[in-house]
Amino acid sequence: MTQPTASPTLDTLFKRNLARQPDALALVDAPNKPRVTGQPPKRLTFAQADRMISSLAAHFIESGLPSNSVIAVQLPNTVEFALTVLAAFRAGLVVAVLPLLWRQSELTMALNRTAARAIVTSGKVDGVIYSDIAMNAASEAFSIRHVCGFGSELPEGMASLDNAIFRESPTTRPVIQDGRKAALISFDVTSDGFRPVPRAHLGLIAGGLAISLESDVPQGATVLSAFSPMSFAGLTSSLAVWLLSGGTLVLHHPFDEEVLEQQINEQRCDTLIAPAQLALRLDELDLAARMPSLRNVIGLWRTPEQVGSSACWAAQQATLTDVYLFGEAGLFGARRIAEDGSPALIKPGPHGAPRELPGSSIAGEVLLTPRGTLGLRGPMVPVAAYAPPPPPSDSLIASPPRD
Repeated sequence: MTQPTASPTLDTLFKRNLARQPDALALVDAPNKPRVTGQPPKRLTFAQADRMISSLAAHFIESGLPSNSVIAVQLPNTVEFALTVLAAFRAGLVVAVLPLLWRQSELTMALNRTAARAIVTSGKVDGVIYSDIAMNAASEAFSIRHVCGFGSELPEGMASLDNAIFRESPTTRPVIQDGRKAALISFDVTSDGFRPVPRAHLGLIAGGLAISLESDVPQGATVLSAFSPMSFAGLTSSLAVWLLSGGTLVLHHPFDEEVLEQQINEQRCDTLIAPAQLALRLDELDLAARMPSLRNVIGLWRTPEQVGSSACWAAQQATLTDVYLFGEAGLFGARRIAEDGSPALIKPGPHGAPRELPGSSIAGEVLLTPRGTLGLRGPMVPVAAYAPPPPPSDSLIASPPRD
């Protein structure tokens, strides 16, 4: 009997790239990483990254984290972030991403809302001691069983992952690599407070495809990500786009302009992913002359209503793709193809990727809501993003069934 082919996960995509080019450069840290986290920068091939991912996955399994349990991650935009997320997927865990700007109270809320079993953080980031924040938040979360981190001077009770990534272990467990399985929980901010938005691997891959196809990221691209990875958009624009292209991911913790320019020129990056305002600022500073290797610039807009009034794109050797972010619900991209570099006109209705190619696969649909606002639906948009469950009731009487 022929077994049905399971849909891919991000770890499946990584292993495909590993099989094709094990010695190709995969992950590169920023040269200013010692200032950011106090650790030396890493430069890993796919084979080296695979060994570290397997070691981290073994550590999570040996720590007693059951399959499909939630592991919270609060890390800067460094190689350790990519290794940790892929290791969690390899161990069959669900990743909850927690922004670095969150305070202890918000961290505690997220840990309790997701029933996270573990949290991974960094000792210090830009001088802030995140390990202490994580330990204090974990002490207020009943579900937490394991606290671990990268870096030196970790507090007592926090397991060090710097040694774990180099410790080879045969420990594994069978994990069904199915793209329909839960992969990510990110948090949206609504009028009712924080809303957890869960997603499957297919949603992450759909987001990555929407960006990479619209912006025409080439196979084998050298992608520099200068966007915080602690969100759906951050994860898809870095990990998903990188794994789909099969190239090199260069990581930059926002933001140091001189280091960014140095990284792009030294690594000969052809694709830059950054906040849209930063991309337009670089264009004003003569991006073409300072970073001649760039061919694709992907600008992410947290406030998409500002795209229409934004400055025109001037650089001729690199095109700009505006990515409209609908909070944690989803995103879509629109490449600037007008001669004057003005933003593309967005109309309600289905849109493909690439947008201007007739017959291209439908990436999503923009629609007008009854309130007169723009909405988005498509393969990357989970039900939880727009139809949250009713709040729990203290009543002992069962609620009537919903239609």
